Amino acid sequence: MIEDRKKIDEFDIKILTTMQADAGLSQRDLADKVGLSQNACWRRLQRLHSLGLIRGSHSNIDLHALGLDLTVFVMIRTRHHSKEWSEAFRAHVERLPEVIDFYRIGGDWDYLIKVVTQGMSGYDAFYQKLITNFDLATVTGFFSMEAIINNRPVDLMNLR
Repeated sequence: MIEDRKKIDEFDIKILTTMQADAGLSQRDLADKVGLSQNACWRRLQRLHSLGLIRGSHSNIDLHALGLDLTVFVMIRTRHHSKEWSEAFRAHVERLPEVIDFYRIGGDWDYLIKVVTQGMSGYDAFYQKLITNFDLATVTGFFSMEAIINNRPVDLMNLR
């Protein structure tokens, strides 16, 4: 990927930056914003997709308006570090629909899970599913009161 990154120029960075802010732009509007013809923009988009730099597009949905009003950052410490256990735990967590982000991390904790659910009872139901059949040393939840910065686009202009 490092070699492919050398092929990324200023127009590609503009396309990626613009797509981060609004992936729903028409191809014509995107081309206008980045200063390319529609055909040139389309070719670059296809290349960025083929390089794996663009992987789909997403809508930013107001989860709170849908009743998903509780965000919990779950920190997990385990006594198990084998590849087999890690793979089984990963598959288990991936099956839990409340999980929107899942990381294996370094430091005092082993895993970080971001959960969105309906209130405390929803979190308790998630917690019960999470711990079922898994020996976890410590599970701690940090409850978000307010998202101050959420899904901020990455400043890609620093790549140049």
